[in-house]
Amino acid sequence: MLETWQIAAIALLAFLVPIDKYGLTIGLRWPIITALILGFILGDMKTALFIGGTLELMALGVTSIAGSSVPEYSTAAIIAIVVASQTGQSMEAGLALGLPVAMLGVQFDVIAKIINGFIVRKSQIYANKNQFAKMKHILLLGPIIMGLTAAIPVLLAITLGAAAIKEILAIMPGWFSSGLTIAGRVLPAVGIALLLNYMPVKRYFQYLLAGFFFVA
Repeated sequence: MLETWQIAAIALLAFLVPIDKYGLTIGLRWPIITALILGFILGDMKTALFIGGTLELMALGVTSIAGSSVPEYSTAAIIAIVVASQTGQSMEAGLALGLPVAMLGVQFDVIAKIINGFIVRKSQIYANKNQFAKMKHILLLGPIIMGLTAAIPVLLAITLGAAAIKEILAIMPGWFSSGLTIAGRVLPAVGIALLLNYMPVKRYFQYLLAGFFFVA
């Protein structure tokens, strides 16, 4: 069972994940970095890095271009790691709850950006009136709204408790769990394929082969 300070720390970590994509960054947008920090919080580094690394492979080649919204894999990592660590279930069980939240995060991100559009226009009105203090204060709402898009779903997921999560996993149909297991194995390859599509593979094919050789 999670202690109060752990729940608070996890919620804060989730809050910072969407904000980290803008301005000065420490890499929380990458699941493996988020997983590393979460591993220290939970005291289960092995589970954290295993799931974080898997989701990192899924996220390769997936990026937000021109303000587009993409799944928040770091948020999925937080939920998946907490579920797997606290319930003793497999990685697939954690992903069963984590990945849907990541997909739902796309909708939350769109809503947050729409709201922030109104905030920016309001701040411009204050700027035109030389009311810079009000402009500064209202602009602070932007990152707060972005942070809540991840913090609220994560907080709800982890406060349900291990027993409730186990019940949710138990009522999931077998075909759904099997599908997630297959997806969990296929998506890393898809992520690598997307990444290779962006890279000059033909020019540096020898380095690609060397990388696979040394890893193998």
